[in-house]
Amino acid sequence: MTPFTTLTSVAVPILRDNVDTDAIIPSREMKSTGRTGLAEGLFAPWRYSDVAARTPDPTFELNMPEAKGGQVILGGANFGCGSSREHAVWALVEYGIRCVIAESFAPIFRANCIRNGVLPITLPRADVDALAWQEITVDLPAQMVTAGETTHSLTIEDEPRTMLLEGLDVIDLTLKALPAIEAWTDADRTARPWVYLEKTA
Repeated sequence: MTPFTTLTSVAVPILRDNVDTDAIIPSREMKSTGRTGLAEGLFAPWRYSDVAARTPDPTFELNMPEAKGGQVILGGANFGCGSSREHAVWALVEYGIRCVIAESFAPIFRANCIRNGVLPITLPRADVDALAWQEITVDLPAQMVTAGETTHSLTIEDEPRTMLLEGLDVIDLTLKALPAIEAWTDADRTARPWVYLEKTA
């Protein structure tokens, strides 16, 4: 994954509560089990006035000219609710979204964001609303969100912060402890050799 350190982007507001994963990426847009080919279907029910023809709806926020190149979206309460489909985050990543700031997140969606290099930030709704269409800077090492003269603190646990800063998935994170794992295994093999099958030629 691409490490997340700092990001400056316009904050595109999709300020709706209970945005579920089927709105983020409808099941009919999931044509493979892979992580690619999903960006076109991102927010398809809202993004297109005619989904089949892929006719953009100019009133949807991501289609507005000021959203071009935006890598941050703003949401309301319970963002990413519904099913646990990881495709929702894959679609966001492929589209170019690196950060979602919302009043609150569905827990599984939040975890999927972290595992895929997207920073989920929870702020009070008034603060989220105030960021709409502003150019903001998200500084993960400093745990700050800055918009003009206004600064907000972001809170994230140590393990997810490490994963995002270093671009690690859960396997990579486990492998950071490989020397300790191997040392424990070697000591246990000596203490309890009968537990381990010996390699045969």
